[in-house]
Parts: sequence; structure tokens; C-alpha cells
Amino acid sequence: MNSQKILIQNKLGLHARAASVFVKKATEFSSIVTVRNLDKKSDGKSIMSMMLLEAPYGTEIELYAEGKDEELAIQELAKLIAQRFGEEE
Repeated sequence: MNSQKILIQNKLGLHARAASVFVKKATEFSSIVTVRNLDKKSDGKSIMSMMLLEAPYGTEIELYAEGKDEELAIQELAKLIAQRFGEEE
């Protein structure tokens, strides 16, 4: 299992559109993807689960991936978050 901590960097946080972009990317991988925010744990391939994570701007989350492509999954998902889910701010 691989994991990485990262800060939510887009101004609106992990809102509906950002969550859908994350889930779309996560489903490209065969690995199980889990996201943790303090005591909340979400299925990274479920939009409803990701929305319930409640991760506003500046929140530190931890990405977990387990499976054949876990390293690539963590790398690509962390990159997506660092690039603010493709948003301007």
C-alpha cells in the first residue's frame, strides 16, 4: 500500500466538480483508492463518498492506494490535487 499527504490547494476545496474530476481520474486505476481527512475515510472512486469528506481549501488529506498500479495512482492523483483539479484558483 502506498500513501501520500497533500494539501487541498484550490480555493473552493473539494466541491462537487473537483470531486467528480478526482473520481474520474481514480477510476482509471485498478488499485483501491482511499482518501482520509482527519477521522473521515472515503472511497476515492465514489463521488458521494468524496463529497462527504468535507475538505475545504488548505485541508491536509492523505491518499492511499493498494493494488498493481498503486504507485502511479498516488502519483497522478497527487498531481491532480496539486494542479487544483484544473481550476484557476
